[in-house]
Amino acid sequence: MQWANFSVWLITGGVIMAIVAGIAGIVDALVVGDTTRRRSSLHAILTVVMLVLAVINAFIHSRDGWTSVVPAGIILSALTAVVVLVASWLGYAARREGVA
Repeated sequence: MQWANFSVWLITGGVIMAIVAGIAGIVDALVVGDTTRRRSSLHAILTVVMLVLAVINAFIHSRDGWTSVVPAGIILSALTAVVVLVASWLGYAARREGVA
């Protein structure tokens, strides 16, 4: 039961930090102003998808006992992790190429 409580707090902390990073990304996009960056825009879209999945995941994990983890919690956690990896890779590749 305590692991489910920890997971809710960790997911919430991750969402808060992602919002802070999103604000920094929006400021960066407004300062640079170049809208032809396809990889950066896909990275931004995947980041929003990741945030939505993480918020839904936090609500799922805040349910009671065994139903907070199996099966929806594990599936959403895995799906969120995959989206995070893909978005991070796209953001890194865009930064490495000097696009972002």
